[in-house]
Amino acid sequence: MRVDDFDYPLPEELIALRPVSPRDSARLLVIDPGSDPPFTDRMIAELPSLLSPGDALVFNDTKVIPAELKGRRERDGASAQISLTLTGRLDANRWTALARPAKRLKPGDRIVFGEGEGVCLLGTLAATVEERGAEGEVTLAFDFSDASLDEAIEHLGAMPLPPYIASRRPSDEEDRIDYQTIFARKEGAVAAPTAGLHFTRALMDALEARGVSLHFVTLHVGPGTFLPVRSADTGGHVMHGETGTISPATAATLNEIRARGARIVAVGTTSLRLLESATDRSGKLAPFFGATNLFITPGYRLRFVDRLVTNFHLPRSTLFMLVAAFSGLDLMKRAYAHAIAERYRFYSYGDACLLSPAPEVEDRDKDNIISLFPARRGPR
Repeated sequence: MRVDDFDYPLPEELIALRPVSPRDSARLLVIDPGSDPPFTDRMIAELPSLLSPGDALVFNDTKVIPAELKGRRERDGASAQISLTLTGRLDANRWTALARPAKRLKPGDRIVFGEGEGVCLLGTLAATVEERGAEGEVTLAFDFSDASLDEAIEHLGAMPLPPYIASRRPSDEEDRIDYQTIFARKEGAVAAPTAGLHFTRALMDALEARGVSLHFVTLHVGPGTFLPVRSADTGGHVMHGETGTISPATAATLNEIRARGARIVAVGTTSLRLLESATDRSGKLAPFFGATNLFITPGYRLRFVDRLVTNFHLPRSTLFMLVAAFSGLDLMKRAYAHAIAERYRFYSYGDACLLSPAPEVEDRDKDNIISLFPARRGPR
């Protein structure tokens, strides 16, 4: 399909720069292709009444690290300002990162982050550029390693806000709380699983009181979630791999819930992608540890997930393609037009949707069109 098919106009003032408070006071657009009308305006706090006893919510418990670092490149007595987003740890002291502007860097350059003498006292952290790629990616070797490096990054780094927020305001201390789910446990993400940001302890207690069970998987969200689709056709795009984990106990429990006929509700596109990556053609979920680059576009047949809680996504993005595959492209375009007319708040700090699948997506007996195996891309 053409990437242009997934475009839509959005007024800039609808891009949320801060979340609502409390988190569960966000709005919720319920989208059900089988209902008339297919859209209902609700609130996140009403989610328990929209689910049935026995349903299972599956959350992503990844934890966002303060991966944004600002430093100075030092070379031959001259310096230049550099911004970096850490994207993946290679070993005890080496990370990959996206640099801005990358053209100011070359192998051997030194970058100094922070001020003063001692990293624990508003000090400095230094790194050497080992490699620079064509798309702004660099490999850094830090002077600290292991726990000392983790402490330095925690102290000197900032939360890696999405470009549509970071271009309008700087990250601050509020974002260290706001851009993290209350159930974040396993460090490794450089972007938040934003559907999970809406959940409060009170809401999770209300869900359990309703008889909805809560389960956790881990997918470390990478920078690819923000990268534009540069090809004109979806078949030309390759997703970046992200590392995920589903424990044997969680897989067994969720299989039992589906076998009873209850619904699996993914909280966020990251949870959905991981669950679908770990499900075989018979619809059975397996334990999972590894990388997935599953790219879901219209034509994909769901194997495991029955409903989806998610935020509103950027036009032409892989995430909008995913929700179009889930509930239908035409319906999602009409849903987004409804949300714009009703002044919903968009993107990471914005409002949410509860999606049900289009009738043709519910047919689990048909073969999937998109491959579930890492490092492979499905047909258009």
